[in-house]
Amino acid sequence: MNNLVFYIGLGLGLGFAAGLRPFLPALLAGVLGQSGALGVGFAHGHYHFMQSTWWLIALAVALALSYLVQRRMGSERFSTGFPGAALTGVGIGIGALLFAGTLAAHCDASWPGLIAGALAAALVSSSATPVVAGARGRLDDRSAKEALTLYLDGAALLLAAVVALLHPLGYVALVLFVWLASATRRRSNEKYAGLRILRRQ
Repeated sequence: MNNLVFYIGLGLGLGFAAGLRPFLPALLAGVLGQSGALGVGFAHGHYHFMQSTWWLIALAVALALSYLVQRRMGSERFSTGFPGAALTGVGIGIGALLFAGTLAAHCDASWPGLIAGALAAALVSSSATPVVAGARGRLDDRSAKEALTLYLDGAALLLAAVVALLHPLGYVALVLFVWLASATRRRSNEKYAGLRILRRQ
């Protein structure tokens, strides 16, 4: 039971990291899985591919392509257009796979991980997107705007690494992201309430 609690924490943390940016957390998890380090692995069940070489190469290529497309389109058009929406979907899917694969690797039922991992990634994406968009809107320099993506990738990788080292920190991340989502929604409601008052005047 204690092990299950730890691995749920790991799955949560990896799901949250994928919601920020999907590729580097999945790469880290796959590399750790190949080496069998820190209790991260996907050796059992249908998720073994997540530590296979072809999968890691595909993730690295997808990461490079996302940067190339963003560079060509500009970070604002990328994040608000189809590529940004597609990347969010990929993050939710990878979050689901990481959580489910974590449970399956330790001989537990994987289907709850698919649901919880997708929800974890979606929670982070929905709460972090307005924050990042606001920060990007306050920047004038294009290179500074695009650098935010690097910071997001770094934050996602750091979160995945920290949770891999200490699995229970996934629960701490849950509290933090629920708080962030609540604060983001509250600010959004206040903004629209202010707009309604201005329209009435």
